[in-house]
Amino acid sequence: QVQLVESGGGLVQAGGSLRLSCAASGSIFSINTMGWYRQAPGKQRELVARVTSGGSTNYADSLKGRFTISRDNAKNTVYLQMNSLKPEDTGVYYCNVDAQPTRSTWGHYWGQGTQVTVSS
Repeated sequence: QVQLVESGGGLVQAGGSLRLSCAASGSIFSINTMGWYRQAPGKQRELVARVTSGGSTNYADSLKGRFTISRDNAKNTVYLQMNSLKPEDTGVYYCNVDAQPTRSTWGHYWGQGTQVTVSS
């Protein structure tokens, strides 16, 4: 199994920055796509950004220019740098990974979520 541990959430004022981290551990043969999703109160979970093992990225259109996703393959870790934060960015941010625990198995894994609160 693959475990994901997120960190870096918290309370920040509008205009501030936060950096989220998500480290994958456990039985890992390889990791393909790593990404972040978020869920605001009363809303559905939505994609924030994803990055492939080759470094290709895609972002929610509304977040381009403010958020940057990156990964360290040697550490099995994905990061989300969030700048110019707005109150509407408030929510629980979830790490998501497509990984192979073994050569012949694939799985889709979620972290426990980290709360981001942006005050106005």
